[in-house]
Amino acid sequence: MRRTRKSRRHIVLYSGGQERRNALIHESLLTLALRRSGKQTGTEIRMTYVAFTQDGAAHFYRRFVRRYQAFGGTDFHCLAADDPTLTHVGPVRARAAKILLSSDIVYLSGGNTFHYLKHLRRSGLLRVLHRFADRGGVLAGLSAGAILATPHIGLAAYPPFDRDENEVDLPESRWGALGLVDFEFFPHFRTSRKIRDALLAYSERSRYPLYACRDGSGIVVEGDRFTAHGDIWLFDRGQERKIAG
Repeated sequence: MRRTRKSRRHIVLYSGGQERRNALIHESLLTLALRRSGKQTGTEIRMTYVAFTQDGAAHFYRRFVRRYQAFGGTDFHCLAADDPTLTHVGPVRARAAKILLSSDIVYLSGGNTFHYLKHLRRSGLLRVLHRFADRGGVLAGLSAGAILATPHIGLAAYPPFDRDENEVDLPESRWGALGLVDFEFFPHFRTSRKIRDALLAYSERSRYPLYACRDGSGIVVEGDRFTAHGDIWLFDRGQERKIAG
């Protein structure tokens, strides 16, 4: 059977939190990069951190470097989606694209999903991220970054009592995201009846299955293989089922 572009993608989605059991997902991320590139353990792994905003990015980037050095990362770079120098086509934008496309792993940070998507599109980085994934690069996303890997960011606006604020007035017609996976992702899941009822109702009208992850949990997609780590629930067509944990 012919493999599609989507079946060649390598995606790691994190809910959030820095719990100890996240270590298994960190290990999976680096192992996936080595396997995809054919490199041996101990060789260079080039990682690029894409912050949703410049504000505070340096602090979170330093934490990112420390975390992944412990798991084998060796070469690190940082970009910010809302960097004003990326607004126009030119050498700065070209350099950013080169950094992304030469990475083994691109990591999309958490943050405000609406702000993130608007500026990734404005900077041209959204198209570059799609090229990176289509070429087999390993793309990881944390919380908002994970939502951006899905077909659209509708879950960033839902449920109404626990959502990102659309402070950039991004119209719903522009909520289409990278579409690298055929499901939706809900981070920071809590097993309250209120949230579960809201996700059940959402799943009845969504065309995609919805995976809800507790912090410390995540999903690894390698081609046609789907691996769930931690506590994960599936909401699909008004039905709920715990699939991991």
